[in-house]
Amino acid sequence: MTESASTPSSEPAAGPLAGIRVIELATVIMAPYACQILGDLGADVIKVEAAGGDHSRVMGGGPDPQLSGVALNLHRNKRSVTLDLHDPAARAAFLKLADTADVLVTNFRPRALKKLALDYESIGAQRPGLVYCEAHGFSLESGEADLPSYDDIVQAATGIPALTEAATEAANYVPTIIGDKVTGLTIAYAVLAALIHRMTTGEGQRVEVPMFDAVLGFNLVEHLSRAAVPGGKAGYNRILNPFRRPHRTKDGYVAMLPYSDKSWSDLYHAVGHEHELSDPWFRERLQNPRPVYASLGKILATRTTAEWLDLAAELGIPAGPVPSIDDIIDDPAQHRGVLSEHEHPAVGPYRQIAPPARFDRSPASVRRHAPRLGEDTAEVLREIGLSEDEIGQLAVPTPR
Repeated sequence: MTESASTPSSEPAAGPLAGIRVIELATVIMAPYACQILGDLGADVIKVEAAGGDHSRVMGGGPDPQLSGVALNLHRNKRSVTLDLHDPAARAAFLKLADTADVLVTNFRPRALKKLALDYESIGAQRPGLVYCEAHGFSLESGEADLPSYDDIVQAATGIPALTEAATEAANYVPTIIGDKVTGLTIAYAVLAALIHRMTTGEGQRVEVPMFDAVLGFNLVEHLSRAAVPGGKAGYNRILNPFRRPHRTKDGYVAMLPYSDKSWSDLYHAVGHEHELSDPWFRERLQNPRPVYASLGKILATRTTAEWLDLAAELGIPAGPVPSIDDIIDDPAQHRGVLSEHEHPAVGPYRQIAPPARFDRSPASVRRHAPRLGEDTAEVLREIGLSEDEIGQLAVPTPR
């Protein structure tokens, strides 16, 4: 098993957020993904879980009953503490832990937070330096923040199935949990901005990240289009095009995008189709891109993938192969160092996803393997001053 220099070893925190403590009171993907990013950037992330553990621990299956393939990366650089927050003594311990934190990130529903007296009104005022970030499916102002809002629901609400239907004539979800991950990224940058505000003013604050708002804003970057002016129609034509796809070649697929006028002209001259350049549908391709993409598809079917890649390189046209996910994962040349192999003390060999941001002076890193449920409870509670007897009384049984 090959290990890189960033092999987890419970090393002291390093990175831009070294010295920042984050409490993660969150489940599934959205907020835990944000906290994974903060942990990779050097924060001390303490994940507080109930006795049953976060559902992401079993999502998609994997090598261990507590550590799915998802969890092995999602919960790295975190310490796991199990507390029954319905128990007054455990809640008091949580509040003592919150006194040591710079950031609290939660995606619990507002009603649940209020019932536990862990909402911002209950704990934020006593901790003026705390950045309290809560993420829900819909904003608190909407009256829908307590609705169950998983990725599929938010994809639908933000128009993704409608966009896929416009492009392919079939309404579908994007085959990745894009809502959770876009919102996780939004949480991460919102927390960083709030920390900068605190650094300059000394003030903590409440930060709200509604999943619907994050995903709709993401979708509308290009699809607001002509509807940016009242009366205009939404949708970016080049994207809403059934022929915008990897095209079949003689022996597989190729992704090719002759984007500029010069690229289109060079390609069509090179393959003997220059006569099409004077067709009206070619000249009007920006308004109606379907015919020209259909024409491109027919041309690409006449040669092998390797032949097209060679020609594209010669002409300076963006192009690439179309590997499967398994191909990318298994071939270092195709994942380009994003994956590396490591040894987890409980699981054994596993693949680790590299932090994508590269810092010259304060690099992100993976310092800790994903913990088993409650693995760090005693350690963290000792750090905040609880005695061994108090820790023993708060011990929450965890599944083996």
